[in-house]
Amino acid sequence: MEEQVKPQILVVDDDGEIRLLLMRFLGDHGFDVREASDGTGLISAVAARRPDLIVLDVMMPGEDGFSLCRRLREQSGIPIILLTARTGDTDKVVGLEIGADDYVPKPFNPRELVARIRAVLRRTPTQSPNDTATSQFSGLYRFAGWVLDVTRRSLTSPDDVRTDLTTGEFDLLTALVQNPQRPLSRDQLLDLVHGRVSYHFDRSIDVQISRLRRKIEPDPQHPILIKTIRNEGYFFAVPVDTGGDAT
Repeated sequence: MEEQVKPQILVVDDDGEIRLLLMRFLGDHGFDVREASDGTGLISAVAARRPDLIVLDVMMPGEDGFSLCRRLREQSGIPIILLTARTGDTDKVVGLEIGADDYVPKPFNPRELVARIRAVLRRTPTQSPNDTATSQFSGLYRFAGWVLDVTRRSLTSPDDVRTDLTTGEFDLLTALVQNPQRPLSRDQLLDLVHGRVSYHFDRSIDVQISRLRRKIEPDPQHPILIKTIRNEGYFFAVPVDTGGDAT
């Protein structure tokens, strides 16, 4: 019988007691866990073996978690969950803007963190790009010259250039193109992207929309693809064609 591969989690926190707690708890819940105490250790650990997800503390000496998250996001799409003792909405928005997939305030319930990790991993397929048989998605979505391939989780621009998206950005764009020219409230989008397991932080959708616009709109200040419906939500304004080959 083939042994099931455990998801690999990298815990980065300068507090040794928290690292030990998380390593034991996550290990008991079926994860393969490694640790790092600072940014240098994080970069070395990622270079040695790419994790499936990083749990990253924000308030660390030296380079903080926000800076490390930004650096990681420039180089890869590894899912990131931020941990922080800060509870203000501003910090949550900053974390989401720089590419974090979720945000958990300290003190936290380890069981809740496990649930959040599993939710993010469910939205991040681990199969190779060519392994389409087991994908939960199929087909292509074409709009305004763009091609969204939900099987390979890729987005190609009208100039045939691959555009990097975070997990959250990709899932949000998928929800929009699967419901073209239909008004969607923030709650509807939260349900489509996260499901009820994730906390409802309304501004997370606004942040993700803003980031998507910067990547796909000709003029993000005057969007023509993702329109805002005042006091309601958002509207994917252009027709979407499904099916066909990627080439």
